[in-house]
Amino acid sequence: MTTDNDTWTQPVSVPRPIDDPFDILLVGWSFVRGNLLMSALELGVFEELGKAPGTAEQITQRLGLHPRGARDFLDALAALGVLERDGDVYRNGPAADRHLIPGRHGFVGGFLAMTTQFMGTGWGSLASMLRTGDPHGQDAGTVPFEQVFRDPERLRQFLSAMDSLNGAIGPELARRFDWSRHSSFVDIGGARGNLAGTLLLAHPHLAGGVFDRPVMGPFLEELAEDRGVLDRMTFHGGDFFVDRIPGADVVIFGNVLHDCPVEIRRDLIAQAAEAIPPGGAVVVYDPMIDDERRVVDNLLLSLIMMVQSPAGNEYTPADCRGWMEEAGLQVEEVLKLPAHATAVVGRKPA
Repeated sequence: MTTDNDTWTQPVSVPRPIDDPFDILLVGWSFVRGNLLMSALELGVFEELGKAPGTAEQITQRLGLHPRGARDFLDALAALGVLERDGDVYRNGPAADRHLIPGRHGFVGGFLAMTTQFMGTGWGSLASMLRTGDPHGQDAGTVPFEQVFRDPERLRQFLSAMDSLNGAIGPELARRFDWSRHSSFVDIGGARGNLAGTLLLAHPHLAGGVFDRPVMGPFLEELAEDRGVLDRMTFHGGDFFVDRIPGADVVIFGNVLHDCPVEIRRDLIAQAAEAIPPGGAVVVYDPMIDDERRVVDNLLLSLIMMVQSPAGNEYTPADCRGWMEEAGLQVEEVLKLPAHATAVVGRKPA
């Protein structure tokens, strides 16, 4: 068994003790940053600045804002790093230009708005979840994202957000996993096939599949045709909560298991272990919590999952290793990937 030592070992920064009383207040007010960003999305700031930069007065007029708070609002967005200010002129920063303008390939605003609605309008929903264990505003038996599948517009926003996440992960997974040992893969819960398309373009010898809800089929065909990989990509319509997953040399679970109860995580990995041939692999990636539970961003992501999803939470690579070993797989790599993700690779003995 080998471990990629440059993937998970990272220096742990020790935070300085908070002393200034205003620093304590700012920690308590950190939710304001989220409200600032969501307000900018709701008001159409990024979309408008995508058309043309402008001064505070011009943007106020173009968006129909009241002048009282506009300059502070725009300056705060610039201080946050989503806008840039050059003299009196504001424009979108690189991240806003890529990810916060509706209709663009990397747009995450719809997904952000949707998950914010799931979590509630404030962090009171976090306190409620911590008291009760229940997510905000959802039935405990609800299948994750069930409402999204029923609304075509929200589904497109969701798919755009998924593309932006696995769009960062795909090239690294294509580069760092040894695909030369395999001829096929299937991406479980792979949405419209953005990750699969990336892998197929990087490795022309591969054939790829995506297993997801039947509603995803037309979206996948559209993407596969656009990428020129329609002849090598297969769509498997189904529901992994009910149907058995299809077989391939490599089975991928990307941003899937953190939505599921632990017993379903175990079952899906066991199914995958049965679906691959000897020498095949199972790849699981999620924004996993580090084994020492010290990286704050992924811990916060776990809390967000708990607030918005009936059974969601992040887990550690050690947890995933245990589930894989229970299924008879040998863990050979733990890879750190973009988008705060960690991949655990388990191989079936030859």
